[in-house]
Amino acid sequence: MYPLNQLRSLIPRCFFLSLLLPLSFFIFLSLKSTTFLNKPTLKIRPGYTSYDNYIHHQLHKTTNPKLRQIWTTRDWDRKIRVFSQFFSDLKDKKLISNSSKSLCVGARVGQEVEALKRVGVWDSIGLDLVPYPPLVIRGDFHYQPFDDETFDFEFSNVFDHALYPEKFVGEIQRTLKVDGVCVLHVALRRRSDKYSANDLYSVEPLVKLFDGSDFVYSRRVDGFGLDTEVVFRKRKPIQRS
Repeated sequence: MYPLNQLRSLIPRCFFLSLLLPLSFFIFLSLKSTTFLNKPTLKIRPGYTSYDNYIHHQLHKTTNPKLRQIWTTRDWDRKIRVFSQFFSDLKDKKLISNSSKSLCVGARVGQEVEALKRVGVWDSIGLDLVPYPPLVIRGDFHYQPFDDETFDFEFSNVFDHALYPEKFVGEIQRTLKVDGVCVLHVALRRRSDKYSANDLYSVEPLVKLFDGSDFVYSRRVDGFGLDTEVVFRKRKPIQRS
C-alpha cells in the first residue's frame, strides 16, 4: 500500500501521462501522413548523362540476342495468349473493335500486335527502337513517326521506360483520334527492372499527364511483372499554338 501522500502525488502524474500518450500518438500519425503525402508519386531515375546515353542503355536490352531468342520462342505463344485475353476483355467493354486502327507502343517483337490481330483487330502495328517486320516498325516513343489523330487505340506496357513521361503521353494523345482509347499496363506495387527510366507509385500522375483525356478506370492485372491497367479516352483534339 502506498502512503496517502504518495498516492496524492501519483494521481496528477498518471493524469498527465494519460493525456500525453494519445497526444504523442496523434503527432506520430500526423508526421507519418505528412511524409506519405510528400513522397513523389512519379520519380525519374538518375544516371543518364544525355539522351543518346539513355537510348544506348535501352538498346542494350532490346538488341540482346539471348533475350530476343526468348521473346520469339519460349515466350511467344504464352505472351500472345495473355495479351489476347486482355484485348478480348477490352472488346467486351466496347473500348476497341475489329475496325480499330491500333498501335502498340514499345512492342519489341510484337506479341501484343499479333494478339490484336488474332482477336480480330487486323489494322494493328507496333513501334520500337528496333524493328521486327512485319509486326513492329522502327521508332522512338518520345517522337512517334505518325500524323496527328491516326489511331483509334494505343496500348503500351513500357511507360516505365520513358525518360520523359510527359513526351511519352503527349505523343499518345497527339496520335490518338478524338474518342480514341489508350490502355497502359504499369507497375505500382513493385519496382521494375534496371532498364526502367522512372518509377510510378500511383495512378494520379498519369491522370495529370493525360490532360486531354478522360480517365476511364484502373484495375489490378497480372501482366508480366506489371500489376495495374489504366484506361483513358481522348476527349479533345490537340491545340496547336
